[in-house]
Formats: sequence, structure tokens, C-alpha cells
Amino acid sequence: MSRPIGIALTAAAALVIGIAATPVLAQDYPTGPVRVISGFPAGTTADISARVVGAKMSQILGQQIVVENRPGAASSLAATAVARAPKDGYTLYIASAANMINAAMSSNLNFDIMKDFTPVTLLTSTPTVLVVHPSLGVKNVKELIALAMSKPDAISFGSSGVSSSTHLALELFNLLAKVKITHIPYTGSPAVVTDLLGGRIHGYFSPASTVMGHVRAGTLVALAVTDARRSTILPDLPTMIEAGVPDFESVLWFGLAAPAGTPQPIIDKLSRAANEALKAEDVAKSLQGQTVTTVGGTPDAFRRHMENEHKRWNTVVTGAGLRK
Repeated sequence: MSRPIGIALTAAAALVIGIAATPVLAQDYPTGPVRVISGFPAGTTADISARVVGAKMSQILGQQIVVENRPGAASSLAATAVARAPKDGYTLYIASAANMINAAMSSNLNFDIMKDFTPVTLLTSTPTVLVVHPSLGVKNVKELIALAMSKPDAISFGSSGVSSSTHLALELFNLLAKVKITHIPYTGSPAVVTDLLGGRIHGYFSPASTVMGHVRAGTLVALAVTDARRSTILPDLPTMIEAGVPDFESVLWFGLAAPAGTPQPIIDKLSRAANEALKAEDVAKSLQGQTVTTVGGTPDAFRRHMENEHKRWNTVVTGAGLRK
């Protein structure tokens, strides 16, 4: 046999073996623990979503799902780590609206959220609530706008980090309501709430799960939700649009993603496990108790969602002149 023919046959054999091996690997996967890295601190909606769904996926897949929290840079530190991880399905990422905002605001990220990740499943969404400290003395959004107009830059709102969804919700409010509220960035929601409860800042566009206990206790005042429609979980709160801020919409969502190049059979297996977990009664009940709604869906559906969010926040950031 001549050398070129031998090389060609060897290459062909390797290709056949590779094609045959992928389904086998997917069938056996996972053979060990799977890490899910969240770019937000423990106790946040991202963390709650990952842990509750991950625990059920552990039962379904027969291997432990380990959630790791790596907060910082509005989840970009965690995203950078996962983008560089092996493409074997053993390191996953909790993608969020913050990633779409980061991509819109900065051209200097160490990763491309649309190219370096493969969507698996949109896991959850949660209402974002505009809350203020009672000492501010406002009972609705119109009163907040009037106060902010009379005292430019005197009112301060916290966020879970520069370029986070909670930051952009504030910037969108400043833009649409034509006010100037000062932004104070933190490294996560718990730190924001601590200072808000202490009266060191005045307000926060917060995940509902983080603040509704304080609202019910009377230590914070909820003014509105930021979804386009009223929340089924918090039906008594008006939307920002109903409260007098036209076109205001900021949806908080979390999904499971893998490094781009992860074999599709593994992506499909993870998606099936995630959807099965989200349909489990105990998972839905546990998340609803934290004011979190289960979503689910295919990898393709999640990709379309990410593309739509990417376009929407690009439009907002460009309009507000925030791109770096």
C-alpha cells in the first residue's frame, strides 16, 4: 500500500471512529461531577436557580451538579473562565441578561457571549422590582420621578455591579424618566440590600426574590415591576409602563450554557435533563416560593432568546450613550 493511500485510509478510519464515538460519549456522559459556574454571589436569583434545578438534574443524570459562585465584573469573570474551559460538558455557565448588557456596553471583553457559548436551556425568569427605603417618602413611581427632578444626583440607587442588569435598569429609568439618579455599584445583590436597609442608599431595581421579604416586613417599599406585563407572582404591583414610564422593560432571566464546541449530543442530553427538572413539581414549587418562574425550552429557543436580548440591549445602550 502506498504511503498517501495509507494516510488517507488512516484519516478516514479516524473520522469514522470519531463519528461513532460521539454518541457513545454522549450516552455515557456524565461519568463524573459537572460544575455549573455562576457569576453572582450565593443567595442571588442566579444562585437559587442553579442550585434548585441543578439538584434535580443531579438525580436525573446520576452525577452531582456542583454550583460554584465566582462573582465579579457583572458575571464576566465567570464567563471568561467557562469560555476557556474544556468543551466536554463538565464545565457549564449560568448565562443571564447581564451578559447581553456587557456585550452591548463594552467591546473589550475577553469573550463573545454569542460566539463562545452554546445555549442549553433557558431556566428561569423573575420579576425585577423597583424598591426604595421608606425614609425617601415616596409611595409610587410618579412621586419618585418628581423628587428626583427636584434633587438631581441627590438620590442614589445601588446595583449588583457595573453593566449588570440592575445597573442598566437604572440607566434606562434615568433615560426614559429624564432624571439623574446616582449609580452606586456593588459586587452583588446581598451587599446592595444591606446598605439599602441601612439607609445608606435610597433604592434598587432588585430581583424580587432578594427583596420581597423585606417589602412584606415593611422595611422596604415596592413601587413597580419592570416586566412589560404584570407578574403572575406579584400581581398587585403595577408595571413601570403602567406607573408612567412608557417603553420601560427590563427582564431578568437565567439560562444554562456550555463552551462553544461542546458536542451537540451532550448539549441535547443536558437540555433534556434541565427541562425534566424544570417540570418537576417540587422544583417549580421551591422556585415559586422564591418568586422565580420556571421557563425551559430547546437550545434553539434559548439561542433565539439570547439574540433578541442582544439586539434589544444594544439599542438601549446606544440610545443612552453608554458604550465604552
